[in-house]
Amino acid sequence: MKFKKLKLYTNKLESEKRFDSEILGFKILDENSNFFSLEIGWSELSFEQSEIEHKYHYCFLIPANKLNQALEWMERRTKVIDIEDGRKIENFKSWNADSFYFYDASGNVAEFIVRYDLKNNDESEFDISKVLGINEIGVATKDVQEINHQLKTELGTKFWKGDLKRFGTNGSQEGIFLLPNYKLKEIWFPTSIIIKPEPFEAIIENNGKEYCLEFRNEKLRTTANNV
Repeated sequence: MKFKKLKLYTNKLESEKRFDSEILGFKILDENSNFFSLEIGWSELSFEQSEIEHKYHYCFLIPANKLNQALEWMERRTKVIDIEDGRKIENFKSWNADSFYFYDASGNVAEFIVRYDLKNNDESEFDISKVLGINEIGVATKDVQEINHQLKTELGTKFWKGDLKRFGTNGSQEGIFLLPNYKLKEIWFPTSIIIKPEPFEAIIENNGKEYCLEFRNEKLRTTANNV
């Protein structure tokens, strides 16, 4: 599965645009007074103006041999979140992955992750063009099993890791929905940000087909994209 497009909402649109385009250096694809979109590898990330604050967790995939270079690159541009005792990198043994975290201008928890099973090394020096795509979006729910079943049934995606009660994942290593039960898992690691069911829209590609998704008011709606 791959995220082709992901739309999030922010009440700090101009600050977010400056951070993403000027500090991180992502290319702006489109913009107006209420919206902007960015090229993120095979994905497109957009932010739309909102009157209220939203706090998301999302993640970018980078080549498997670029974590340390990317960490040094990021620390020259913004603060990387300390996990504990000054440690910046988190190892996910069962995922065969490593990552680090930072806040974007809206206060969202953003992440760079390497997934060693993908064997997608890149021998050139790291810069923002090496980001391969959007890798994760958090989908907070009271019923992990129900959302996972809907994704499997309507998109043909598969449960990946975790469990169907507290925190599960659905998709593939190239694109994953994080499914925390916000009644049991209260904060986004490694921060104190409370997990809430925040609205988003997405287009994903799975098994050669595209699907549109809208998550709003804790309900997920999906349609096949025939365009």
